[in-house]
Amino acid sequence: MKPSVFYAKIMLFGEYGVIWDSMALTIPYAHFSGALAFINDEQYTRYEFAVESNRHLRDYLGYLKELRNDPAFGFEFNLDGLERDIDSGLYFESNVPQGYGIGSSGALVAAIYEEYHAGSGQKGRKILTEAEIAAFRENFAKMESYFHGTSSGLDPLLCYIRHPLLIRSRKQIETVSIPRGKFGNNSAIFLVDTGVLGKTGPLVNLFREKCREEAYMERVNHVMIPANDGCIISLLEGSMVDFFAHLTDLSAFQYEFLSEMIPGHMMPHWEAGLQRDDFKIKLCGSGGGGFLLGISKDFSRTRDYFRQQGLELIPVFKNNLP
Repeated sequence: MKPSVFYAKIMLFGEYGVIWDSMALTIPYAHFSGALAFINDEQYTRYEFAVESNRHLRDYLGYLKELRNDPAFGFEFNLDGLERDIDSGLYFESNVPQGYGIGSSGALVAAIYEEYHAGSGQKGRKILTEAEIAAFRENFAKMESYFHGTSSGLDPLLCYIRHPLLIRSRKQIETVSIPRGKFGNNSAIFLVDTGVLGKTGPLVNLFREKCREEAYMERVNHVMIPANDGCIISLLEGSMVDFFAHLTDLSAFQYEFLSEMIPGHMMPHWEAGLQRDDFKIKLCGSGGGGFLLGISKDFSRTRDYFRQQGLELIPVFKNNLP
């Protein structure tokens, strides 16, 4: 086996709002990745991790066997081959942290699909039509729902295609390019490690419950979604002034109305971002822990602030920085 490597993902914008068909923008993140491998007693240094991963794959195989009986599921798999490989020690070698909102399960789903779907053979980044992208998303959602109870299918889709995706609506998804160079030589997108794990399912359920309140849903429709969509549009257009105005609105909304998704010890830094002009913070995925996502116009100054707080930042991308 010469397995493909699948990168983590970062949803720059669209978390929670995508539930109500807002726009979303997601990118691959090569800093973390995973690939299928076989346990080797002589060479492997994280043996217990590999054994545990192998056990989880066996459980997942059971789920896939049930899923293939779903007439609406459009993928066909060589599950006999997958079972034989699991018996031979197959596991998912990954440094994508779980519970951090960057697609650990999405990378696994993409890897399983590429290696074991019927007719597999062509590997590497795929160029898909809009209709094919929609079909892949629907079927990937069914595969990933094993891990979260529900799934949009976007994470494994992004991990499989390995190219930034713009989600205009549930039925309209396309690959895009992001004009980084228009945002200043010292700008950056970065991650902040909260130091605690997040769990997607309970937080998504909480958000759905909050949206049952008419006043809350009104704010979602008239504040959160316009700010989210405005961030995406202005980012892709390369309009820095409009982008940071929308980003400030989105960060402020999440601070006030999605506070349950923000670890308490990170609230002061979030508030500092709202008060400063160099950076803003937003959720990265469902929140509750894991990473927070930051965007800075002056990364040197932003990095100095967080270092003074005892926190190191992980750049996602940065323009012309040392």
